[in-house]
Amino acid sequence: MAVDDSRIEAFEATIAELRAVVESQRQLIERLEARVAELEHELGRHSGNSSVPPSSDTLAERAAQAARRQSKREKKAQRRAGKQPGSPGAHLGRVEDPDEVVEHAPEVCDACGEGLDAGDDAGIECRQVFDLPPRRVHVTEHRARRRRCACGHTTAGVFPSEATAPACWGPEVRAVAAYLLVRHHLPVARVAQILSDLVAAPVSTGWVAGISTQAAGRLDTFLAELADRLAGQDVVHVDETGARVAGVKHWFHVVSTRWFTHLAVHRRRGHAATDDIGILARFAGTLVHDRWAPYWHYNVGHALCGAHLLRDLAAVSENWVQSGWADPMAALLVEAKNACDAALAKNQRHLHWRTRRRISERYDEFLADAFSVCPAPAPGAKRAVGERIAYNLAVALRDHKHEVLAFTTDLAVPFDNNQAERDLRMVKLQQKISGGFRTPTGAASFAAVRSYIETGRKHHQNPLDLLTTLFAGNPWALPPPAT
Repeated sequence: MAVDDSRIEAFEATIAELRAVVESQRQLIERLEARVAELEHELGRHSGNSSVPPSSDTLAERAAQAARRQSKREKKAQRRAGKQPGSPGAHLGRVEDPDEVVEHAPEVCDACGEGLDAGDDAGIECRQVFDLPPRRVHVTEHRARRRRCACGHTTAGVFPSEATAPACWGPEVRAVAAYLLVRHHLPVARVAQILSDLVAAPVSTGWVAGISTQAAGRLDTFLAELADRLAGQDVVHVDETGARVAGVKHWFHVVSTRWFTHLAVHRRRGHAATDDIGILARFAGTLVHDRWAPYWHYNVGHALCGAHLLRDLAAVSENWVQSGWADPMAALLVEAKNACDAALAKNQRHLHWRTRRRISERYDEFLADAFSVCPAPAPGAKRAVGERIAYNLAVALRDHKHEVLAFTTDLAVPFDNNQAERDLRMVKLQQKISGGFRTPTGAASFAAVRSYIETGRKHHQNPLDLLTTLFAGNPWALPPPAT
């Protein structure tokens, strides 16, 4: 029986249409699978496997993090509750010269009831009570006299720097206001209320709102010296974080060491901002950072943050295919850090060359394992998001091996960038407690005053004393460099 040619053509057209539908559905499924994998990856990010802050963790993620920390603690020796041996404590000790001495002598005998006016002294016991003075503001009136010379000219006395108006707050009150605003991040209205209660006199929110700018205006010389000192260091930590300033995204940039902290705010995030700030453009030592691209703009030594790498490796190892190389690589980095810590404890300047060679060889072995499970993609081929992240991390570890292991070749280079993150965290705390910054001037003032008191604190200075001397016209100066 002959088949009608028209029917054959119709069947072939239908088959072609169905094949086109199948192909379009296959492509759609691939896109949806890639999108699902990408969303699962984003949902799986938390503070334990990425750089997201702990505050963004969900309750379940926080519980999981707590369980992991508890598991690590259980592996260590059990510690008793309370202060641990060797940790610094606080002790209220007696002073030799108290401000006031009050005698408490008995008038009658507890046994017989006789008077003790003529009794002999049989000893004395002393107890000292430390307290604040009564809550009353102390008002000092400064009078500038005018005197006329025999030549006929009249000369006026000079007011001290704190006497800026017929009635004004002194250095102590100004220092407390700036201390509460910048050191403890309290809102302006709350600071005004606290000061009003403390000094038993009304304090306006407008005056409090401008106190940080007043302080920052006295710090030009200090900040210039601080920038010069940081530019001349051998190793510095750098980092940046975003913040809303007048409703617009700005960036706080930090350059810091164990002894110095320099904060600055800029509209830009990249090297255009750090060039404007002016420290890194003059720096010639080693930058410790988190692998962010603009830092490579500077032709200096680089060291990559081990803590960031451990989080990246933890995220990759969640895929069992990648865990075979990611977990051993993370363990190797921790092992290398412990070896460096042990060498530093022995006052050694370098890690032994055999130890460095062994670390380097194992590093290369784990990288070879990484590329065996995630080889370079074929031209035009697309990877799943997990494979792409693992491959990119392996490439970074390969291309920047020297920077990853910089802490093993120079013990002056730390394993992580935690110093910068600690110094920068206060910006986030300011946002969390008091919200964003309303003006660029206010943000810049916060950064300047924070640089001043944090650097002073690192030199064992009391932040409140630092601010008091600043408002008194005698700001604290950086100690001379050690020779």
